[in-house]
Amino acid sequence: MEAFAALIDALVYTRSRNEKLRLIAEYLRETPDPDRGWALAALTDGLDFPGVKSSTIRALMQERIDPVLWTLSRDFVGDTAETASLLWPAPEEAPSPPTVSEAVAALSAMTRRSVLADLPRLLDRLDASGRYALLKLATGAMRVGVSARLAKTAFAQAFEVSVEAVEEYWHGLAPPYPELFAWAAEGAAPPDTENLPTFRPFMLAHPLEEAVVDLAEYVAEWKWDGIRVQLVQAGCETRLYSRSGDDISATFPELLGTLDFPAVLDGELMVRGSHQGGETSGAASFNALQQRLGRKTVSKAMLADYPAFVRLYDVLLVDGEDLRPSPWAERRARLEALMARLPESHFDLSTVVDAEHFEHLGEIRAGARDDAIEGLMLKRRDSPYIAGRKVGLWYKWKRDPLLVDCVLMYAQRGSGKRSSFYSDYTFGCWDGDPDAGAELLPVGKAYSGFTDEELKKIDRHVRTHTVNRFGPVRETDKSLVFEVAFDSVHESKRHKSGLAMRFPRIHRVRWDKPVHQADRVEALKALIRD
Repeated sequence: MEAFAALIDALVYTRSRNEKLRLIAEYLRETPDPDRGWALAALTDGLDFPGVKSSTIRALMQERIDPVLWTLSRDFVGDTAETASLLWPAPEEAPSPPTVSEAVAALSAMTRRSVLADLPRLLDRLDASGRYALLKLATGAMRVGVSARLAKTAFAQAFEVSVEAVEEYWHGLAPPYPELFAWAAEGAAPPDTENLPTFRPFMLAHPLEEAVVDLAEYVAEWKWDGIRVQLVQAGCETRLYSRSGDDISATFPELLGTLDFPAVLDGELMVRGSHQGGETSGAASFNALQQRLGRKTVSKAMLADYPAFVRLYDVLLVDGEDLRPSPWAERRARLEALMARLPESHFDLSTVVDAEHFEHLGEIRAGARDDAIEGLMLKRRDSPYIAGRKVGLWYKWKRDPLLVDCVLMYAQRGSGKRSSFYSDYTFGCWDGDPDAGAELLPVGKAYSGFTDEELKKIDRHVRTHTVNRFGPVRETDKSLVFEVAFDSVHESKRHKSGLAMRFPRIHRVRWDKPVHQADRVEALKALIRD
């Protein structure tokens, strides 16, 4: 556990991507099985301990130190695990620290009833750094600046294998990944995942900035507003995966019986409707799809009211043949031929957008918002299907964002590197004429879009313009305007304004603009296309 704690501590204070890769790779090479496998699972969000929650830690701390001191310390530090690890009363004689494997076994055995007795025994065996690592491990909120992809890349570098191969095997294996380490570190045969319905990493696109592409070399498709999914059939079993590789089969059971031959299909999961693209395209808004997302069980009424289907983009494997090395044009032909084997009730084919030249394509894209479509995808006709983003192969050309002027209302400290800054902002629009006494209603929340220098300046503004406090949240005097960019706006019963923004981010900080000139709620409502 000491080596894992040292790794976590080093990652927290390391900004360099290359240094993070080096640190993780070094740990994986030097740490024995199964500790390194459990550590890798922790860094890739592969562990879950239902018996341990953040509320558990808070309850334990309030039993051991003054509750007011705990609250003030947590608000100042900005992280529950870090605060608890520093304030936890150290025993007079600390026993030997557990290994990562021992910690995982103990955490896995904890229930909601036993955790209040069992977790302190683990914490008493560790120093402050060890307690911090243990609590991060237990709650799953590592937040050390390491994505799952970066951790897998570090694994690949540690043992000089390709990250694409690691991704290929990854989703068919379970922590602590003994087969993966045996293959990469010891030269054993690759893990056998051939007859398992495993996830294959998606091919992704770069944003099209100022570039102009030749339509003789690139093909255009609409970019639909759903969620990217992969439907996999192997070994007579079918699974549905999200973009991140999460198994969402239980949430969309109606799709599992629709693929009766071995294949891996790439597409956009949506709900039937007419919002996107009109009647002929048959797709509802993302807001409709959201009614289905994250549900462990789905009622018959939900299946009937929000029928899901997949708009297919690509085919990776079919009938045992790997098509990923083939150019897009060949894969497209195979996909078109496959449509006859798939039920029309649950599948259709993403259409190719015809344009005479790039400028003409730009004119077509300009109408995407009217049709509630996200934008365009541009794909090289000769591009193979390669995991991740490869420059020059695929581009996404999204519609221009909507902009609205909002007033900063509340601010909260961020997490990790931003735990010392007020970086999470809630903003609102006027519910009528501000000069006639109209109030501000919250319309969104954002924590991105600004530079580090702007963050420092906004943080100072929040601190000097605070008029009220609600725990970790500060209410400001409503004196600062944000120009907020967002993709769309929808009706929402969860917010007082009745609105919810999609993908809001800070576009500009309008230090120069008087707050009474910010936009009104009615202006946002006029942008609703549902």
